[in-house]
Amino acid sequence: MSTSSPSLPLPRDAAPWRRLWREYRRSRLALAALVLLLLILAAAVLAPWITPQNPYDLMQLDVLDARLPPGSASGSGAYTYWLGTDGQGRDLYSGILYGLRISLLVGVGSALIAGIAGTLIGLLSAYAGGAVDALLMRLVDLLLSFPSILMALMILAYLGKGVGNVVLTLVVLEWAYYARTVRGQALVEARKEYVDAARGQAISPYWIALRHLLPNCLPPVIVVGTLQVARAITLEATLSFLGLGVPITSPSLGLLIANGFQYMLANEYWISLFPGLALLVTIVAINLVGDQLREILNPRLQR
Repeated sequence: MSTSSPSLPLPRDAAPWRRLWREYRRSRLALAALVLLLLILAAAVLAPWITPQNPYDLMQLDVLDARLPPGSASGSGAYTYWLGTDGQGRDLYSGILYGLRISLLVGVGSALIAGIAGTLIGLLSAYAGGAVDALLMRLVDLLLSFPSILMALMILAYLGKGVGNVVLTLVVLEWAYYARTVRGQALVEARKEYVDAARGQAISPYWIALRHLLPNCLPPVIVVGTLQVARAITLEATLSFLGLGVPITSPSLGLLIANGFQYMLANEYWISLFPGLALLVTIVAINLVGDQLREILNPRLQR
């Protein structure tokens, strides 16, 4: 007879999150991607304290240090440019970390705002039905039928450069993905017995949508949001590379890549290479985390 005492059940509120973490860490690749993503976020947040130069401060830049190869010493001898410098004399290590701050701010900010707006619109469409549902879904179909880069170029050509304008543009392009996802999930949940029971108790339709439907729609929204962050960062980098994204005084990773593109044929590869690698690693890490969350939260994909 076993003498081991029975394990205590997990608290009701903590059990789902602990179960999610237990399922997530089964994939070593996804766990490594999460650790890498957390390190990237920490480096971006701590950039002012762990970099030798503020690339936004023109007083700290020296044009005589422009286009120095990796490992070169600064003109003053105060520090070493371990990743080299760009055409304006920016330390690429400092520029990449500060550029990550802009890219992550744009990606996370636009995904969060679009997620809130798209979730509410999707709930409204599913619960209202009829003409409201048809009108909102046709608008979603219209937005999703146009190439994202083309619409972004048209919007920014009118609004102009700026971090706020880029975020606004990405919100316009992204909310439709959330709305369609939430509508589909809400339609499934609306047919279940607990919703019929809530309606039988004369509970307000808005309360039913927010209190009962919304929590059950959050898992797919989390997955879509994670993947949309990577998509937003990629799109912002593309727009900045084309010259319609963030201003040159606030360089993101895309703008840093664009600044070095003209020097590629001169064998000064590092100006575009290192920001490009940073962008690639960030996007791959976010996508790996999102793929693992999708596999956990979508019962159809569970092995």
